[in-house]
Amino acid sequence: MRDIDLDRARFNMVNQQVRPWDVLDHQVLDAMQDLPRDRFVPPTYRNLAYAGTEIPIGHGQAMMTPSVEGRMLQALALKSSDMVLEVGTGSGYVTALLARFAKHVYSVDLYEDFLKLAKERLTSLSITNVTLEQGDAAVGWDNHAPYDVIVLTGSVLEIPVSFTRSLRKGGRLFAIVGTPPIMEARLITRIEGDAYGRESLFETVLSPLVSASPSQHFVF
Repeated sequence: MRDIDLDRARFNMVNQQVRPWDVLDHQVLDAMQDLPRDRFVPPTYRNLAYAGTEIPIGHGQAMMTPSVEGRMLQALALKSSDMVLEVGTGSGYVTALLARFAKHVYSVDLYEDFLKLAKERLTSLSITNVTLEQGDAAVGWDNHAPYDVIVLTGSVLEIPVSFTRSLRKGGRLFAIVGTPPIMEARLITRIEGDAYGRESLFETVLSPLVSASPSQHFVF
């Protein structure tokens, strides 16, 4: 396959996919323009790095589309003081975007090979405010709680209560909830104690979070 102009493709991704999907935060757009997404995809799919499609990365998992990634970042309104939990490291691309804005990102994945590749990619870009951990965090990961932000990079049937309880006051959680063909991206904000706000952001479809079980106790 003929190599494409990756810089031009990244520019087009931001301006023809992400921005038209109501992502207007210039800091989010700048981050996605600056970060070379092609460094995070399997070599076979390098020419699709900036396409509006999910890209397979192995183990039945796929990267989110750029538009979903942009909307997610905009909704979370990350701050430089935020401590973030990412459930599902995957390729490491979302990890890198989160790290650009946050104080520190704890990213957990089941698969050792994902973590190894993500570490290499993050290191090559001098991204150091990330801790990668192996484990099953599908129903919670309290190792570094409370968190200011929690991101689930795979879909769930409903949001496990353990995640919402791991949020600090004012903390935000992003998750895509439901079953195909229509799922809902939600932003949950901990107001105080057991009081939470819920915002429906958009509809999409995303591969399920590995090990997420419908038998767990869920809320929202």
